[in-house]
Amino acid sequence: MDEVVETLTKIEQNYKLFQQQQFTFIRALERTREEAHDMFRPVSSIVQVQCYKDHHCYNSTDRRILNMFICICNDLRNLCRKMETVHPGDSVTNGLLEKCKVLLNDSNDLSALRATYPHGVVNYLSLTEARHRYGGVVSVLPIVIDSMREWITYSKRHTLYIVSRGCAMSKKETPTSQTPAAGNSAAQISNSNKNTVRLQEKDFQKFLAANQRPQEKAPWRPPGKHP
Repeated sequence: MDEVVETLTKIEQNYKLFQQQQFTFIRALERTREEAHDMFRPVSSIVQVQCYKDHHCYNSTDRRILNMFICICNDLRNLCRKMETVHPGDSVTNGLLEKCKVLLNDSNDLSALRATYPHGVVNYLSLTEARHRYGGVVSVLPIVIDSMREWITYSKRHTLYIVSRGCAMSKKETPTSQTPAAGNSAAQISNSNKNTVRLQEKDFQKFLAANQRPQEKAPWRPPGKHP
């Protein structure tokens, strides 16, 4: 889990740098769309951005910012796979991961996707850009990152609940398991004391037999009448 948190933190830092250059990202999309003669279609998928970068980008600045977007998407995909191995999953975590996978799918249609408060990425666009061109592509990263952060928060709470519940059950079982042992110990001590008393009585009888004075016998007299 710590590795997942650390990885997501690094991705968030990269995303903040990317977000600060959103204007550069939009201008790069504008130029590459123009080169591709694709000005009427909205940027609605990750693979579309990849295509612009690979085949219609002739500016180093544009290539750098488009590549930054693609790299963050790839990092988030890899993190999704790692999350699946870290937590066994339930309906909540599986739902969050499935949402991230769908959004990060190369060909998924992002045109209707919009990030809302507290994210202001859509507000930085002009009205036309936000509605028809780039609202979806600038919204996918913050929405996915939020879902992953929610996954981590839920998983930590769920794991903590299981651990605390297990400790409570262990504490309840401990006195019960120790009680018979204490009873057995007391019984063993009692039996030992009884045996000791018996041995002491036996030794005392032997002592009496060994030290008892023999009774004095009367002197011998011939048979007959005696006064």
